Amino acid sequence: MAMATATTTMAATAAAKFIKRGGSTQMLLSKSKPAISSSFSSSSCHCCHIIPRKKPINNIPLPISFPAAAHNYHLHHSFCTTANVNADAITTSQSGGGGGDDTSDDSSSSMSKIKDAGNLLDIRVGRIIKAWRHEEADSLYVEQVDVGEAEPRIICSGLVKYILLDHLQDRNVVVLANLKPRNMRGVKSSGMLMAASDASHENVELLHPPDGSIPGDRIWFGSPDDQTNLPDPASPNQIQKKKIWESVQPHLKTDDSCIAILGGEYFMRTSTGVVASKSLSNANIS
Repeated sequence: MAMATATTTMAATAAAKFIKRGGSTQMLLSKSKPAISSSFSSSSCHCCHIIPRKKPINNIPLPISFPAAAHNYHLHHSFCTTANVNADAITTSQSGGGGGDDTSDDSSSSMSKIKDAGNLLDIRVGRIIKAWRHEEADSLYVEQVDVGEAEPRIICSGLVKYILLDHLQDRNVVVLANLKPRNMRGVKSSGMLMAASDASHENVELLHPPDGSIPGDRIWFGSPDDQTNLPDPASPNQIQKKKIWESVQPHLKTDDSCIAILGGEYFMRTSTGVVASKSLSNANIS
């Protein structure tokens, strides 16, 4: 009896110390089923017998150091590929409320507005009838250009450094026709020949309209179907007052194939095809 009492006392003490330290429940309980000690017997060789536990193991209070039971840990997001990002922002994005698509929508909307502004420009196919050197400005040519009107226009261009005079004669060109006329050293210039230039501005090429174009054909930005919905060109006063050309020009470039394009997505075209540069790719257009 004394031995049974001592055994009982030792078992109880050990169990108390174990629970106080917050030990693993798997050391107290059988792996096969949850159980607890119920009684002790002096007539048996066993110090205790096992009965099934009435409460599930998940209800046992576990020490905070056991994270799977504590349920108060946080998911950690990887910031390896994203700089200056916080966890809340990532969680919001992953849950569908971060507005990631808003940025794309805003960009698309912005470029659509640039396209609309671009189609207020009166850009036409022209043909140079005659060209000569400006008498008062060494860097300027003077061109007489047919743009489909009753009379040819006189346009001054600073192309002397880049294009031989002979290469201008009887040439099809692209003309921006609704700029306010400017006095260029005594010559009234009514329009601008559009050209592509590289980053260093050492190489300049006039844009050329597609084959089949005729003087006066309108040029627009977008798809062939957009031709039916083109607005009337803005007046020269509107172009100047609203700075329409200034808002459009920075987005005008040639692509990898030397095709003129607005904002990387809207081709510059006539009813017969697209406008291009002869050899300058990824170049600015002005």
